[in-house]
Formats: sequence, C-alpha cells, structure tokens
Amino acid sequence: MIDRREVLIGATALGGASMVSETRGLASRKGSSTPAKFRLGFAPHDGMFRHSAGESIIDQIKFAADQGFTAWEDNGLAGRPVALQEQIGSSLARHGMQMGVYVAGMPDSFWQNQPVFCGADPKNREDFLALIAKQAEVAKRVNAKWTTVVPGFADPRLPYGFQEANIIELLKRASDIYEESGLTLVLEPLNTKTDHPGVFLTHVAQAYAICTAVDRPECKILFDIYHEQIEKGNLIDTIDYAWDHTVYYQIADNPKRKEPGTGEINYANVLGHLDARGYDGIIGMEHGNSIEGKAGEDAVISAYRRIEREFKT
Repeated sequence: MIDRREVLIGATALGGASMVSETRGLASRKGSSTPAKFRLGFAPHDGMFRHSAGESIIDQIKFAADQGFTAWEDNGLAGRPVALQEQIGSSLARHGMQMGVYVAGMPDSFWQNQPVFCGADPKNREDFLALIAKQAEVAKRVNAKWTTVVPGFADPRLPYGFQEANIIELLKRASDIYEESGLTLVLEPLNTKTDHPGVFLTHVAQAYAICTAVDRPECKILFDIYHEQIEKGNLIDTIDYAWDHTVYYQIADNPKRKEPGTGEINYANVLGHLDARGYDGIIGMEHGNSIEGKAGEDAVISAYRRIEREFKT
C-alpha cells in the first residue's frame, strides 16, 4: 500500500488542476495502430503516465485506455472534490474502464500511529465506522465496488487474541453498513519489514482467518503480492489457499517497489497462475516507475505486455 496519507492530502490539492477536458492524448503516437486490450485487468493510477498524458487525471485515464488498460485505481478518490469524482466516473464509463479500489479513509488516530481497529479505545473504531458510512455516495459516482481497509497499528497493551476479536467485531459492523450499498471492503495485509512497521495485519493467512471469522461477503482480501513476498513469500501456494476469500490483487516488484521485471518476483509465473485459474478481476499496479519521464512510462507498458506474452496461451 502506497502512503495513504500523502495520497489523500494531495488529492484535494490537485483536484482543481485535474478538471480539464481530454484535450491532450497521444500526439506523438498519431498514425500508430490502437494497442490491443490487456488480457488481465491491470489498473494504473494517477501520476503513472503524467509525462505522456499530462497532470490531469482525466487525460491520464484516456491515455491508459488508449494503451489497452481496462481498469483504474485511485487511492485518494474519497478526498477529491465531488465534481472531479463525477468526472472520473464519466471518463471511466466513456472508455469502458472499471474502477478499482480506493481507500475508504482512516480517522486521525491512525495518522498519529494509534491503534484503530484492534485497540482498547472504542472511539477510534466509531470514527472509522463514520467514515465507512460516507462511502456509498463516493462509490456511486465512479461505479466502485471495493474500498481498501487497513486495520492500522497493533496495540501492545492487549494480547493478540483480544486485538483480533476487536477487529472481527468492527468488520462485522462495517459489513452491515456496506451490505446496504453493495460495497465490499477489502483487507490489505502490509509488510512490516520494509514499509509499515507496527501494523497489525501483516500477511494473507492472517487476513484469511479474520475473513473466515467475519463470514460476510462484504469483507474480503486484497492480496498485495509485493507485501506478501516481503513478509512471507510462497506466493502461488498462498494464492491458492486464500482463493475463496480473495477478490482483488495488487502488484509491484521487490525490492524497490517498481514495475514487474525490475526485481525478484517472477510475475509471468505468478500472474500466469492467476490467469490459468480463471481470475478475471482487477490487478492494481501499485508501484512507481523505475525510470523517470516518458521513457519510464513506456517501460512500464512494455513490462506488462511482456508478462502477457510470456504466459498467454
């Protein structure tokens, strides 16, 4: 998970600059044939193609669609102006793209490194539920189906079992809220060794146990392959073990958290396994670009084309 606070704070600040018409496009690529759509639902995000398409998120969505991408992610969606949310929804519909996850938000206590889901303070949990209750209208504007949820920091004052019980109880209450809107919250385990020391939810098996205990269709797993590789590894077997509770994947290579092919993860094998199992959902491209500028953006697109060539049958 990329730093949510920076994304959410920056979203509002950039909102006005992003409200422009789709006038940019691919002048340098005029005359070229239209790229084929990607077989898998890879979802880029705001900023990934800004050198090719400009700073406008609307123009970046158009650029992504022109390159064959069929989905889009926006962690900071909930913090964007309503008018921009509506523009994003209209643009995705116009280009036949699906909205991926966005972050439902976290109360101020999270940004102060306090436990939210699992801690002893019930106010933090109530603050989270208040944020969840606001998501139906946000999701409706972009036809979103999932919101990312991270349980936050562990509480060293409580034994593990009591923390887990607090999380399960809170997720059942959140599921009651989401049942009315048709949304699904997706739990994202985060690694503690590189990016998020101190968080409670650290690997997919732990998320699977929690989802099993919650036992609601509104509570599922966001399997971030980058985080799982750092924390536990054994990716393909874990994909299979967690299959019935996983509805969404995100990827990045490790180390450095850049596009596939820049690190140690064999994404042709991992994503080929997902494809062979018939996964037809979204795969969020939650990483940076290894090369700056337009050349780096071209390299990202090429990396995903190469993956599909390697496993496509």
